[in-house]
Amino acid sequence: MLKKLLPSSLFGRALVIIVAPIVLLQLVVIFIFFDRHWDTMSERMARGVVGDITMVIETLGPSPSAKNTARLASVALRNLQLEFKLTADAELPPPVSDWQLGVPRWALSRELEDHLGYPYGLHKGGGQNFVAIQVAVPAGLLTVQVPVSRLTASTSHILLLWMVGSSLVLLTIAIIFLRNQVRPILKLAEAAEAFGKGQVTERFKPTGALEIRQAAAQFLDMRERILRHLQQRTEMLAGVSHDLRTPLTRIKLELEMLGFGEEIADLRSDIVEMENMLDEYLDFARGQDQEEPVTTDLGSLLQEVASDARREGRDVGLNIDGDMVLRLRRDGFKRCLTNLVGNALRFGSRVNISAARRSDSIVIAVDDDGPGIPEADREVVFRPFLRLEQSRNPDTGGVGLGLSIARDAARSHGGDITLSTSPLGGLRALVHLPI
Repeated sequence: MLKKLLPSSLFGRALVIIVAPIVLLQLVVIFIFFDRHWDTMSERMARGVVGDITMVIETLGPSPSAKNTARLASVALRNLQLEFKLTADAELPPPVSDWQLGVPRWALSRELEDHLGYPYGLHKGGGQNFVAIQVAVPAGLLTVQVPVSRLTASTSHILLLWMVGSSLVLLTIAIIFLRNQVRPILKLAEAAEAFGKGQVTERFKPTGALEIRQAAAQFLDMRERILRHLQQRTEMLAGVSHDLRTPLTRIKLELEMLGFGEEIADLRSDIVEMENMLDEYLDFARGQDQEEPVTTDLGSLLQEVASDARREGRDVGLNIDGDMVLRLRRDGFKRCLTNLVGNALRFGSRVNISAARRSDSIVIAVDDDGPGIPEADREVVFRPFLRLEQSRNPDTGGVGLGLSIARDAARSHGGDITLSTSPLGGLRALVHLPI
């Protein structure tokens, strides 16, 4: 449950790691301040106000004269910030709610009950920043106007302001810092994704924290090793192909000198098959290493593949949904499509090619009406040099590299090829290309 609630990105999780302690600290400070300090301060301030009111009541006495009342009111206003008025033969009005009062009632009520000894009532004062405390004394109804500043601590608002302000400042600094730390990781991920699509980015340089630079340096070393290995593989098989072509050429010359015959024709056919096998081996080994990606109109490329197949008198349908322009190794990807279409035409009489754009990818479907491939073997057929038909008859297939070359080309662009059942009744090959 906790993993589901956490952000999925590194930036979000790092931000939570920084923000969570700040929020926890703020909650602790608020609890300590408001539950302890705020209560204590409110109680002490209420006690001081109640003590001043008690002194005023005792000074007035049970039957004060108007002159003494006026003199005491002047002294209380000047020294105690209390403005009071004594009204004879008046009754306490009904109490008001807490939100109308504007100050914490509990502390003031408790102190009045403990130290005053007379019936009292709390009401909204004459001004916005005053609270009226009305006390039923023997001489009448004493109304005391108390400033709110004497009952509540103004520092609480300042504390809250500082807490919120400092949190926002720390959060802003954390966001800026984390973005600068995450950016090198994103660049490394983009470089890895580009390399997975066969695009070598020379401008990528290790930046960021020490660990990120180490990971980026290891990625660059790994990329160089892979490229070197692919180059060595291509050079080795190209050399082998060249060395094998030399004796094959001598054999062809010898056969030409022997004239014509059924056995000689069979030998010539075998030599042609061996040359085709060498070409397929070299295509598989070479892959796309020597070709640079270019901006390609995929619709035009599909039309070329379909036209090439139609020249052989085959039934090939084509359906393209919208414009599809992206960067491809054009020749390598055309070889991928040609292999899929050729494989479909080899086993079926009718082939349909369709392409559609999805939210983040392009899907190309090659359907045929042939016998198809059993579901258990649909992944096995992508293995190099493997053929489900074991006769090695060139009329029923090559050397088992067609689908391997096609998948290798698709994966070099960051995509893949999957096989399923076609609506035509045969096999469907789906090429997925990321946009």
